Amino acid sequence: MSYILVLYYSRTGTIKQMAQHIARGVESLGKMEARLRTVPNVSPTTEATEPRVPTDGAPFATLDDLKNCAGLAIGSPSHFGNMAAPLKYFMDTTTGLWLSGNLVNKPATVFTATSSLHGGQETTLFSMMVPLLHHGFILCGTPYTEPDLSTTQTGGTPYGVTRFVGHDGKNKMTDEEQRLCYAQGKRLADIALQLNC
Repeated sequence: MSYILVLYYSRTGTIKQMAQHIARGVESLGKMEARLRTVPNVSPTTEATEPRVPTDGAPFATLDDLKNCAGLAIGSPSHFGNMAAPLKYFMDTTTGLWLSGNLVNKPATVFTATSSLHGGQETTLFSMMVPLLHHGFILCGTPYTEPDLSTTQTGGTPYGVTRFVGHDGKNKMTDEEQRLCYAQGKRLADIALQLNC
């Protein structure tokens, strides 16, 4: 079965939770697997290393996970309006895939969360889109045919799903945020299936 790579970095679990809802949407069609993968943290101490296999949670992504996927959902918390360094570091290792053109014409989507409503959600989404465009991915947002996109008081953009966690990080995921994540995953899988027919 073909798979959608749901690739994310999550320090506090917020992005991981979004990734899980996106994965449920991917698998809701019954024709596509969701492969959840994360990336290791990046340390400012150059001698520090992460274990080869994480102690818990999703396995670390490999370039083969990316090369062989039918589509990609990529998520990161917003760090000053930008994707987090660990995810950027992973994307910086994909030059070989760019040179080979292996990712051209695959569908992709992006997702993020912030602690404030104006904390750089859209710029973070755009920062993840830039390397995807260089790779030739076909970007898929969240259309306004999703009713929750027009009514949510927390997270959601047409560029990709977002989430508002609050300054203390304790806002629970709203029903709208959950449904938008699910819908985005389902749409991505549907487009991947259409492109691969």
